[in-house]
Order: sequence, then structure tokens, then C-alpha cells
Amino acid sequence: MGEPQTYTFKVGMTCSGCSGAVNRILSKTAGVNSFDISLENQTVIVKSDSLTQQEVFDAIKKSGKPVEPVSA
Repeated sequence: MGEPQTYTFKVGMTCSGCSGAVNRILSKTAGVNSFDISLENQTVIVKSDSLTQQEVFDAIKKSGKPVEPVSA
């Protein structure tokens, strides 16, 4: 367990159902401390002290939405 990391992703979400799908997946993902979903900006910001960016990316990808990491 290190310092909490913040990862930002661009996620193709067009409606509240899309953001809801991402919300459900992140809520169930162990190791996610907190997250912020912006439907307007189509971004998802995730804080975790145990997951890598790739692990968070893979979790969001399970929503079926197009996702890409955004470098800080």
C-alpha cells in the first residue's frame, strides 16, 4: 500500500445509463478508494492506493464503453 494514485480516463459516455454502468463497475472494484464521473466532460477520475492504471483501465473497459488513459 503506497500513496494514493489518481488516474484519469477519457470514457465515451453519452447518457446517464453509460455513466451508471461505469459507476456500478467502479463501485464493485476492490482497491478503488474514490472516483468522480463527469458525463459532461466524458472523464472518469479514479483514486486508488493499490491498483495500477492498467487495472483501473481494465475495470472501466468491462463497461463496454470506449476508454483511454489521459496523461497527467
